[in-house]
Amino acid sequence: MISRYTTENMGQIWKTESRFQKMMEVEIAVAEVQSEMGIIPKKAAKNIRQKAKFNVEEIQILEKEVKHDVIAFVSNMAKYVGEDGKFIHFGLTSSDVLDTAFSLQVVEACDCLLESIAMLKKVFIQKIKSHKKTLCAGRTHGMHAEPTTFGYKLVGYLRELERNEVRILKAKENMRICKLSGAVGTYSSQPEQVENKLAKKLHLKAESVATQVIPRDRHAEMISSLALLGGGLERLATELRHLQRTEVSEVIEGFTPGQKGSSAMPHKKNPISGENITGLSRLLRSYSLAALENIALWHERDISHSSVERVMFPDAFILADYMVQRMKELISNLYVDSAKMLKNMENSQGQLYSSHVLLYLVKKGLRREEAYKIVQRLSHSLKPDQNLFDQILMDPELSNRKLIDEKALKMIFSGKSHIIEIEKALRRQGF
Repeated sequence: MISRYTTENMGQIWKTESRFQKMMEVEIAVAEVQSEMGIIPKKAAKNIRQKAKFNVEEIQILEKEVKHDVIAFVSNMAKYVGEDGKFIHFGLTSSDVLDTAFSLQVVEACDCLLESIAMLKKVFIQKIKSHKKTLCAGRTHGMHAEPTTFGYKLVGYLRELERNEVRILKAKENMRICKLSGAVGTYSSQPEQVENKLAKKLHLKAESVATQVIPRDRHAEMISSLALLGGGLERLATELRHLQRTEVSEVIEGFTPGQKGSSAMPHKKNPISGENITGLSRLLRSYSLAALENIALWHERDISHSSVERVMFPDAFILADYMVQRMKELISNLYVDSAKMLKNMENSQGQLYSSHVLLYLVKKGLRREEAYKIVQRLSHSLKPDQNLFDQILMDPELSNRKLIDEKALKMIFSGKSHIIEIEKALRRQGF
């Protein structure tokens, strides 16, 4: 991933040095387990632990010759260990090391991402509490529907974020896997106990049945959970972009001193963070298809998945972390124009309350179909300077049938009944 979208902590996890470090960690741990079981000398395992290191540049030079990154890595590591270097990678196939080390890398990346999600949740909660009673228009099909509050609007996005957090946690556990079962998964080169002991040592779980590789449904689940996270962030970003349009102007992204919105139009304050998150989500979810296609490999394995994962996993995790952190800044610095929200509600001429008027008339004894027609007739006949509340009071049909209770109607059109119900809903959600 380009540096523009790479956060410092996540970027470190996916550096080449970090990959080799995890591979070395696996090789050392395997040697120690093997020495405990009498497979290799204890002195060899001790020397491997004390002397093992690697040089990325040397590995890359050697790889050009041998055309195999694991062989180049093992040879380089053995060089620094000396005579006992021959016991490095003893009884292993490349995927034993690669897949187990990769699991460690993914688990670390998940922990980093989950920390960022935790920070975003805190910002969500602060903003929700600040705007529990900030009335605004709820919209369906882009049109005014019924009143809601901005705080309640955000609760839905918070809960979606929490569901995605659970998905990532589940996928992380399903990626906490080690595999040392050899060339075709039959433990022909060393006993299964080595794998079980290594799993315990590295805080992983042994794969139930592997081929030469850990089955890639685990990896597809991981990438899909990141794609779903991106989809949730995009849903909120799209909402905030709509609310920032000039014709709506209910929220404005934070605008820092010295910031400029356009090279040609000095007045511009554009929803650039929301647009950035929207665009990156498209890229993030494209990886989910690649991850699903990586599941099907030839026989016990091929390496068609390898090239995809070298790009896909670093990019997906780096993008996801960047998007979460950018959304945190967006929400934290978001200006909410409560006065404009109320003004926009007034533009509906009271039609935001039509559903409650409908229910009011049904309670007064009208059939639903009849009540619906009356409210629809009054709503659709409004002129620009009229309000649904006034039209109801002046309607001869409703007056003649003694269906008007001005006090009850005022309660409906004040929005207080909506706030009461929204407050109940927020309390049920813990706010």
